[in-house]
Amino acid sequence: MIEEIGTIRSIDGIMAVVSVPRKSGCEGCSAGTCRTADQSMEIEAVNRADAKVGQKVRVSIRPSLYMKGSMIVYGIPAVGLVVGAVIGKEVLPGFFPGKDPDLLSAAAGFACLVLFFLGVRLWSVRAGDKTESKPVVEEILS
Repeated sequence: MIEEIGTIRSIDGIMAVVSVPRKSGCEGCSAGTCRTADQSMEIEAVNRADAKVGQKVRVSIRPSLYMKGSMIVYGIPAVGLVVGAVIGKEVLPGFFPGKDPDLLSAAAGFACLVLFFLGVRLWSVRAGDKTESKPVVEEILS
């Protein structure tokens, strides 16, 4: 279980915005669940502990959720790059005779990478409202 300690900043229905200290690993994160401020991050989490604004809480993220998000954000575009490269190398030379197959492979690979990334982005916007894909406020600490 990935856990963070933070302070409730605001509450909107069952969701709470929790401010947690920023860590060095936050620089390269692309999960999209946090908004970075100067020395802290704001995480939108399900307020299962019924915490109030100003209370210190423990927020947890299931490891399976973290791994699933990482595979979707990084894995699917990488698959798109490979699929595009294979299509560019094997299929496109028939449509563009006289063109360098390696150049066609690179162009198709990057085009598919961008298309798959946009697909992941659209999926993440639609899945962003589901509470089962959000961190959870587990307990009130003080």
